[in-house]
Amino acid sequence: MPNLKELTHREDLLAGGHRLCAGCGAPIALRMIMLAKPDDMEMVAGCATGCVEVSTTIYPYSSWKVPFIHNAFENAGATVSGVEAAFKGLQRAGKIPADKKMKFVAFGGDGGTYDIGLQSLSGAMERGHNVLYVCYDNGAYMNTGIQRSGATPHYAWATTSEVGPAQQGKQQQRKDLTAIIADHGVYAAQASISHWKDLVTKAEKAFTLDGPAFINVFAPCPRGWRIPYNSSVEISKLAVQTGFWPLYEVEDGQWRITTKVHNKKPITEFLKPQGRFKHLFKPGNEALLEQLQAEVDRNYERVLARCGS
Repeated sequence: MPNLKELTHREDLLAGGHRLCAGCGAPIALRMIMLAKPDDMEMVAGCATGCVEVSTTIYPYSSWKVPFIHNAFENAGATVSGVEAAFKGLQRAGKIPADKKMKFVAFGGDGGTYDIGLQSLSGAMERGHNVLYVCYDNGAYMNTGIQRSGATPHYAWATTSEVGPAQQGKQQQRKDLTAIIADHGVYAAQASISHWKDLVTKAEKAFTLDGPAFINVFAPCPRGWRIPYNSSVEISKLAVQTGFWPLYEVEDGQWRITTKVHNKKPITEFLKPQGRFKHLFKPGNEALLEQLQAEVDRNYERVLARCGS
């Protein structure tokens, strides 16, 4: 694992000047992931339609310093699988050197990963392709108008999960996608932009594995979460410290906590700075906050139990 000083001397494979919003967690996640790429390895990036794709590839410009493939919202997993299979076929035909190291990396938001692209992602993992899939989880369909997704937290406001007399935000709990992918028997990890060393270490491992890997990265959206543009990293840190977003990895079926949380903070410290949860702090909604605390505690304990902690 390279130290911070060494990482600063590596080439940044996502150039500045893209059109992503100030404070967006997605480019932070992408840059950290690609800094972990070994020097003797090349990579091809595939990207599902979403915030990252539309903001980094505005014709005729591109922020990507690696070969880049834009695919539809729902088929990032299938696209990189096909390119990986073609690469191996060319190696078998002797048209590409057999010792050439290449990793095929797909990037997608939670809309294109948790929901629309889940079938494609699951197929890529099950078939055992040598690909890395990275989800930048910002908790909604941000690119198309902040609609709720399978990753949107319980009781969060979204434009399709409004707040009013009929309901208080999203009525369903969020999908635990990292656990779902881990049950495919592949390397799966949960990371956050607030913990750079943990994220880069997991990405470095995923690059060097000969087989499928999945990393789910907590990546706030200031616009959709109604938070200040300079608070994304701090909010991400609170997600970890409250147990809302535990940091762990699953390798060869073994679960392991990678960042232990001591003196876990109440979930209200994560919720209160976010405008999408402001309705929960109005009189009469105390029971909803208690319910969310119980859900977070239960989910966190479930992860600890699977990790043997």
